[in-house]
Amino acid sequence: MPSAFSHAFAAVALGKTYTGERMSWRFWVLAAGSAAMPDFDVISFRFGIPYESMLGHRGLTHSLLFAVFWALLAMFWEFKYIAPFSKRWWGLLAFFFMATASHGVLDAFTDGGEGVGFFVPFNATRYFFPWTPIEVSPIGVGGFFSHRGWVVMKSEFLYVWLPFAGLWLAAWIWRRMVWARLKPQQN
Repeated sequence: MPSAFSHAFAAVALGKTYTGERMSWRFWVLAAGSAAMPDFDVISFRFGIPYESMLGHRGLTHSLLFAVFWALLAMFWEFKYIAPFSKRWWGLLAFFFMATASHGVLDAFTDGGEGVGFFVPFNATRYFFPWTPIEVSPIGVGGFFSHRGWVVMKSEFLYVWLPFAGLWLAAWIWRRMVWARLKPQQN
């Protein structure tokens, strides 16, 4: 898995791509938390649940179904003031789905582990993408303060931080160009 920092950064970059509006700090915390949330499943190791189980690491909480349920929970928990099923509601739901699902997508680009159960509980198959350039992150904080942790962070910078920063920058430039064209001219 990429580190929780990289998952959170990806969600923030997606959020900056999703909207040019000022959003509350709660929105950003929820976005970052949504992207890191699927790794809560590491607690399964403490209960003796095997990695390859649907309830194990990279199983149910990394699935697309979980991303849908988490996005719905986020909407009803944090955005209850927005009219359900309105255009804004659907946009936020899609964003929180993407922020949460981005976790499994990034994990499927890593070079270790058992793969990602995108379709759990309907299908227990674990998947990796054909190209796996991201070094798998150590589980636990201690592993980051080692040579291995340094190798992982360099890999994440190159394959997560730079592309998502580029996406964020492209969205910012696009908004500036569009805004400049749409803004009424003062005479």
